Amino acid sequence: MRTNNSIINSIVTLMSNILSFVIAFVAQAIFIRILGTEYLGLNGLFTNLLSMLSIFELGIGNAIVFNLYKPIAENDENKINSLMRFYKKTYNIIALVIFIAGILLMPFLRFIVTTSIEEINIYVIYILFLISTVSSYIMTYKRNLIIANQKNYIINIIHMGYLSILNLSQLLIIYFTKNYYAYLITKICCQLLENIIINIKSNKDYQYLDIKSANKLDKETEKDIFSRVKALFFHKIGGIIINGTDNIIISMFLGLTQVGLYTNYYTITAALTSLFGQIISSATASVGNLLISNDKKKSYEVFDKMRFLNSWISIFSAVSFFVIVQPFVKIWVGEEYLLGIGTVAVITFNYFQKMQRNSYSTFKDSAGIWREDKFVPLIESLLNIIFSIICLKIFGLAGVFMGTIISGLALWCYSYPKFVYKKLFNRSYKDYALETLGYILLFILVALPTYLVSTVLIVNNVLLQIIINAIICLIIPNLILLIVFRKNKNLKYFKDLILKLFHKKLKA
Repeated sequence: MRTNNSIINSIVTLMSNILSFVIAFVAQAIFIRILGTEYLGLNGLFTNLLSMLSIFELGIGNAIVFNLYKPIAENDENKINSLMRFYKKTYNIIALVIFIAGILLMPFLRFIVTTSIEEINIYVIYILFLISTVSSYIMTYKRNLIIANQKNYIINIIHMGYLSILNLSQLLIIYFTKNYYAYLITKICCQLLENIIINIKSNKDYQYLDIKSANKLDKETEKDIFSRVKALFFHKIGGIIINGTDNIIISMFLGLTQVGLYTNYYTITAALTSLFGQIISSATASVGNLLISNDKKKSYEVFDKMRFLNSWISIFSAVSFFVIVQPFVKIWVGEEYLLGIGTVAVITFNYFQKMQRNSYSTFKDSAGIWREDKFVPLIESLLNIIFSIICLKIFGLAGVFMGTIISGLALWCYSYPKFVYKKLFNRSYKDYALETLGYILLFILVALPTYLVSTVLIVNNVLLQIIINAIICLIIPNLILLIVFRKNKNLKYFKDLILKLFHKKLKA
């Protein structure tokens, strides 16, 4: 059952993301051509800035999902209702706190934003971004009940519809009206519509839900949630600073135009992360269900399979990004929006190391391991800011991402070996080091020949170049990985699984 749910979640995630990304890329290309790079930079900057306010979410969602695994497994409807009542009340408070905190940030905008755009009021734009952030918390609490029931695919289908409607609507508004305010208001409306639909779907699928008459959450569970939230708060701070400060640092030191140039590449890596990353993260609820059994050997076997799949995806997608991205950006938004190949190489490795985290983070989060390393995210975020600024001064734009890579060592060298490998699987640090370094070396082994071949097969037609590079990426990385893993038990497992699913489809 766990395997089937994970497969369904992964397939639907893949299909829904492909469709929404096609629409998003078209919308962004039109956005740039009509409004320009500074508007795109402003979009990226305010998105990053206001994402930092999600610190007030405190990780409540993760803690609630963790506490839902057991009552769902035991079919304890009263406990589920109590948890959802608590969750709804908490999210309403969080939405209010985020709005107030956002208003208090307004006087500091003039120190962060420097723009030559005269036809807009950055404070009005900021308020619209703030309302959009707050609206993402309205009527969204039932989303995590679906996730805890291992039915992420339902969320993904609804989200696919939301992204499709949103991007198409914004595309039409920008094209016909060139009104940036209407562009932002559309997002707020679509977000509220998505949350309403998820709410309706939850009520239909889980008819036992009765938030109004639900009992107050018992003190023991409430204490456990707040205990985990205290630890998750540090993880939240770390994640927000690491993911939310790049554009702020770039804006302050290099200007909005550089933010706009990077935003194009970020859009692509974010699409790849969402497209491929959710294939692994969609198994989180299934892993949480598995870890209840406390079978370390079985847990490691599942982890080893997930890491194998995640590493294959990470290597293939990172190498493909590096080889294809330059001609793609050239045909997508124009040659004047290209970054230097050195900067692209650093962005690629940063994407790869973040993707590699997925399998480790899935097990760590599913096991509820947040208290044990609560100070690590703070150390990581502090290192990120310090090294990003230092490296920016030396290497320019590429230095911002070098700082992010360096800061990631806090997780790679401490949290993952100690709290995933040692605690969950009872495996040695030596095993961790050899296996982790092995995948990094394999990435380099795959990336170098693939890139070198792409530099030899050069043509004058950009579209044809993209096709050639795509064919190179389909053949060389996968061929090398097949040769390296030809005798690996995990390759045999996934091959047999695909064949089994294929035979089932034929019989049906």
